[in-house]
Amino acid sequence: MTQMTLGDLTQSKLFGHRNATLKDSITNLSTEVTTGLTAKTTQAVRGDYSMLSGIEASLTQLASFKRVASETGAMANHMQLALTSISNSGSALSISLLSASTNNSPTRINVVAADADQRLQAALAALNTKFGGNSVFAGTATDHSAVTDADTMMTALQGAITGAVSASDIGTAVDVWFADPAGYGATVYQGGAAQGSVDISPDQRVQLGVTAKDPAIAAMLKGMAIATLLQRGALAGDDASRADLAKRAGEALARANVPFVELMARLGTAEATIISAGVRNEAEKTSLETARLSLLSVDPYEAASKLQEAQTQLETLYSVTARMARLSLVNSL
Repeated sequence: MTQMTLGDLTQSKLFGHRNATLKDSITNLSTEVTTGLTAKTTQAVRGDYSMLSGIEASLTQLASFKRVASETGAMANHMQLALTSISNSGSALSISLLSASTNNSPTRINVVAADADQRLQAALAALNTKFGGNSVFAGTATDHSAVTDADTMMTALQGAITGAVSASDIGTAVDVWFADPAGYGATVYQGGAAQGSVDISPDQRVQLGVTAKDPAIAAMLKGMAIATLLQRGALAGDDASRADLAKRAGEALARANVPFVELMARLGTAEATIISAGVRNEAEKTSLETARLSLLSVDPYEAASKLQEAQTQLETLYSVTARMARLSLVNSL
């Protein structure tokens, strides 16, 4: 009987090939044990990547929606906080103005007028709120402040009421200035057009669309500005007319509060829509991840057993290789 043997070179190549195969297997199995997912995706999907590709594309899209919804929701929250501050300030000022005008106390009217000046400055500062470096009430001109400062506004308004000799005249002049495109919209508002809607889910869009040029915001600022004119010397020396102007300012703020609250409600609806869309997106994400897991998951116990087996085989191979390397003619005789 003829005995066949392998040459040293052939044997070395066989051992090397087996060594590489076992190392590759250990690497793949280690990945599977760690992640719970197969390292051989092609085998898992049987060469058909269409379903897996669809799942991955949907997950990527949902991640994009989540980012947009998160940023839009945060912006809406900043806007709502600013509007709430202005609304509360306007309501408090309205009550103070109406009370002061009823009591017909020049001293009290002066105090409330000074307070109005401060509240106007605070309202304009709130409208210049920024989020992530972007002005939230400036519309598409996010790199601009939404509104100018109170001094610039009041200087322009004082020029508009030049020649007015009564509270009625001032009220009319202020109304005209705020309605004139060259008035509030050009002098005070520094932003651009309202931003368009954005996708926050596969089938939903939301639009904040609130700028400092909004009529509800302009009406609130108008009431504050009328009261601030008293602080800036309007109708000086005529206590009765100043009391009348304070009353008109208080009434203007009271009227402005209704559309202002409606504006906040619309913004609140947008916030609720963003939250609702986020919940649905998360549910869809969970469903897709479950589907992907069903395609790519492996039995962790089976993977661990195979890993241990491969490690044992590699250790055995090293042992055999080392033993053969020590063989010599003396040892074989």
